Amino acid sequence: MKCLDTRKPLKIALTKGRIEKNAVEIFKAIGADCRGLENKGRKLIFHDDRYNVDFVLVKAPDVLTYVEHGVVDIGIVGKDTMMEFDKNCYELMDLKFGKCKFALAGPKGKNFYEGYSRKKIATKYPHVARSYFKKLGFDIEIIKIEGSVELAPILGLSDAIVDIVETGTTLKENGLEVYNDICDISTRLIVNTASLKMKKMEIEDIVDRLKEEIVKKEQSDKSKEVIS
Repeated sequence: MKCLDTRKPLKIALTKGRIEKNAVEIFKAIGADCRGLENKGRKLIFHDDRYNVDFVLVKAPDVLTYVEHGVVDIGIVGKDTMMEFDKNCYELMDLKFGKCKFALAGPKGKNFYEGYSRKKIATKYPHVARSYFKKLGFDIEIIKIEGSVELAPILGLSDAIVDIVETGTTLKENGLEVYNDICDISTRLIVNTASLKMKKMEIEDIVDRLKEEIVKKEQSDKSKEVIS
């Protein structure tokens, strides 16, 4: 007779979209049942019996909020979101996917640093931009943009932008170039600090399996590079 698991499920918040898809792949690789996540319809919570986990789908900033308040134990979220919203969550590991960078970019061939006028910076990430220029000792004006931030310098709204850059193709196609890289970013696993104490064994079991899978994938990728 199969014994029922009476423990409360570990709750894991996944960022909707591209991070969600990559997260599903790595959780599948460690044996989690992700069939519900792959055929989700409008559902937002999915249970996995093997690890006694509830996967919860939320928007990126909400991952931090749910983890900080302890209504979920673990969050899978981009470092960009963590840097922008600066919530009280503990970063446990780098999942090594969703790799890109924050960069300062603007019109090609223009010297951003010349002149004495106060520079205008358009961005979806005002906290990240402000922190970057504060370290440089620059006095700037931040203009918050919700849509395609590349338009701001093209239309003369700003001198430059601070944004996420993956391949740089969008910048090139719009006559922009990277002036400076700010920092590398990728997807991270974060935990609620109280959960890490109360559910240490369950969390460490999943984290250890994820680490093993990441090492395995990196070794496989290296082997493919050698063969090619």
